[in-house]
Amino acid sequence: MKVEVNTSIRLVPEATGKLLAWASGLESSTNTYLEQTKALARKLGAYYRPDGLTEIGFWVPGLIRDVLHEREIYLEVFTPVEPIDWQEKEQTIKFRRDRVHLEQQGEYIWGVVAGMQPGNRLQAGSFYWLRYIDRAEKLRTIRDLVPHSLPYGIFAPAELYDIDSLQANRADLKYFRRTAKSLDPKVKIPRVGNPKNILQIHVGTASPEGTIEGLTRIYQDIAAKIIARQPLTPSEQNYSGYDAIELLPTEPTIEYRDEYSPESEFFAFVSEEEDLVEVELFKPNTQDWGYDVPILGSSTTNPALLSTLRPDEVIDFIATLHNFPTHPIQLIYDLVYGHADNQSELLIAREFLKGPNMYGQDLNHQLPMVRSILLEMQRRKINTGADGIRIDGGQDFRFFNPLSGRVEQDDAYLLEMSNIVQEVNEHKRLLFTIFEDGRPWPEEGWEEKSTYRELIELKPESYQWGSLIFAHNTPSVKGFWEKKWSRVMEVMTMGDHWITGCGNHDTVRRGNQINPQEQINWNLGKTLPEVIRNAYDNPGVTLWVNCFSPGLPMDFINATMHAPWLFFRNTDEQYGVKVVSEEVGFLDWQISPNLYRRSHCFPRLKSLGFKQLKQLKQFGKALHHAMIQQDYNLAEVVEVLRACTAPDTHCIEELSPLVELMRGGMVRFLKKLDEDRLKSFALMFMEDCYQVCNISNYESQVDPLRVKFNLTTREFRHLNPWLAHNILEKDTFDKINEEARTVIYGIRHNLDCEQAVAIIANFEGEPIKLNVAEILKLDLAEWQVAIATPDLNVEDLEDLTELTLSNSQGILLTRSSKPSSSNE
Repeated sequence: MKVEVNTSIRLVPEATGKLLAWASGLESSTNTYLEQTKALARKLGAYYRPDGLTEIGFWVPGLIRDVLHEREIYLEVFTPVEPIDWQEKEQTIKFRRDRVHLEQQGEYIWGVVAGMQPGNRLQAGSFYWLRYIDRAEKLRTIRDLVPHSLPYGIFAPAELYDIDSLQANRADLKYFRRTAKSLDPKVKIPRVGNPKNILQIHVGTASPEGTIEGLTRIYQDIAAKIIARQPLTPSEQNYSGYDAIELLPTEPTIEYRDEYSPESEFFAFVSEEEDLVEVELFKPNTQDWGYDVPILGSSTTNPALLSTLRPDEVIDFIATLHNFPTHPIQLIYDLVYGHADNQSELLIAREFLKGPNMYGQDLNHQLPMVRSILLEMQRRKINTGADGIRIDGGQDFRFFNPLSGRVEQDDAYLLEMSNIVQEVNEHKRLLFTIFEDGRPWPEEGWEEKSTYRELIELKPESYQWGSLIFAHNTPSVKGFWEKKWSRVMEVMTMGDHWITGCGNHDTVRRGNQINPQEQINWNLGKTLPEVIRNAYDNPGVTLWVNCFSPGLPMDFINATMHAPWLFFRNTDEQYGVKVVSEEVGFLDWQISPNLYRRSHCFPRLKSLGFKQLKQLKQFGKALHHAMIQQDYNLAEVVEVLRACTAPDTHCIEELSPLVELMRGGMVRFLKKLDEDRLKSFALMFMEDCYQVCNISNYESQVDPLRVKFNLTTREFRHLNPWLAHNILEKDTFDKINEEARTVIYGIRHNLDCEQAVAIIANFEGEPIKLNVAEILKLDLAEWQVAIATPDLNVEDLEDLTELTLSNSQGILLTRSSKPSSSNE
């Protein structure tokens, strides 16, 4: 099979020779091998140079063994000959196709090319990938691992982008000029300081648009109201009062596969003539919580989160935050480099993968080139202007050390992630770092064995997720706070560098998996949805976290907005049914009959006949048990489910809801059930859940008093940054010892002045009458109630010797301050 090579786009020999000489020169340098691979990794991908030429680099390990002839390796470039409408869901576009031979040097392909078109906000760039004919004479594709733009997803070619112009024209350069300067002359590259609190956001469900542009609009609207001194709506207040936002992973995720194929769902060839091809473009509509990553393209943004499919959209959002009128808001990226989804096997070299794990594949961080490319992905990602990073699953970075004969943690890699230098134009910074690390996970009993401090001890300026914010924390269960009291005390005594709080993407999802038959804290609500909402947005706990506890508080927007949440993805049929069967508890904990009746709630499944929530719950529970019983074999699951619908068939107790479903009018759905229909059901379930989790559906229902209270506590935290430190010897913190209640109380003192705060709150239990003066041992004449939970009126709290606190209620008292003599 001979490949015709076009010349509209051509290799520039002299510039290519210089690039090759530079690459070969690294071998004779005094740099270590790892330093050499890091330098090579920075040259990978496609870079549009100021002189109008494009540098191209690919790492192609093992390619010589697989390729038919060396000259059958070529760069294939697709340049649109008509405008692409970035908002259009579906369109057919003509592209000019060029094929150019590059130069091979060992495991690398290099070239400097003339004629490629750079992309920008308005113009599409040339799309590109590397192709070759293998020994079986099949056409194979090698994709750019570290692109700046992937508008049509991970299986489509990458887009050349003018990244230099994008950075030069961003609207927050003054912010970087200011924050990249150090007051200490010994510090050449400053590290971004920690925020005072964080709001965690999932882009796909945090605005009506479900995109970064949607978030930008929300924050621009809030900023405009602040400037005009107009009041914010309650839902807008839920986005306010934070000085940092942490986005759940925004890297490209896996895409839907109806077969194990490397073909793109969003960039489909319609017709091909030598130099001209027609491509059907579909706007990516992948829905995922963010953690199912293929690794390829982690240098850029998931196009499904971009209204415009342009990298500029991310820069616009970051600039909006940095230029916020009250104070700059930091942006924190959630980075996933501890594992790769199995779909990565279709996209990246085998050298990246060590073998299977519970999430997909372990990554081979110990191979120098893999290590360097992963770090380069992160460098390009943070160069968009982020201020901090959260490193997901630090405990997963492990390797077998042949010298010790043990599996060890790769702490050196984790620390290097924290030390990557961000470069925005000439401005350089090190980023604020959060580690999520629950080692010795997955060892049995890891929840109690983990100290959650290993990385803090190695890097004292960093933060870790604290013990009360990890997924296994379930405050909707009766006795939770009593059981976790030792961890509460750890937060107070050594939690100054922990991320604190209660609700986040992991804990809320884990709350859905609690068996409703367990001992539930019914003081939180009358129904399971009420219980879980109040468990993760508990006023008494919020008062403690924001106004009394050390550490760095974090909230989750779905929890504070009282919007549903679960682990969702519409990205594959292979595990789709399994995932749904594990998530059906969502229906018990997050969906009420009244909510189910609303038009935005489960329209796809209603079209299948599930008109009532009860019907969907019945089928979901039967599916859950059938999947476990048949060890997730879909053919057997379908057979078992259909068998239960036959007349006079005896079903096991767990599948008996199917009989009731038959009586409820679901005969047609159940009798026609087969593997394809079951997969279709799972896909529709996930897409309905994604829709129902969008917080815009609940903006009009938020409780203004709860919202105002939460905002007040955040503002108090900003005014009292000293609270972030651990408690002092002179401070007190304890609980009233009653088995059925957890009532906390304490006093904290500001070292710099006579200011002090006191708290008393009923975390869990029946109403209790308290003498605040006696419990806290203070003279009430010197103190005043500063904040009370929403259903307590500060004006009515004159007599604190007989204060009745119900579940989730509490008060914060303050003592007037004056500078201490040492500071006068």
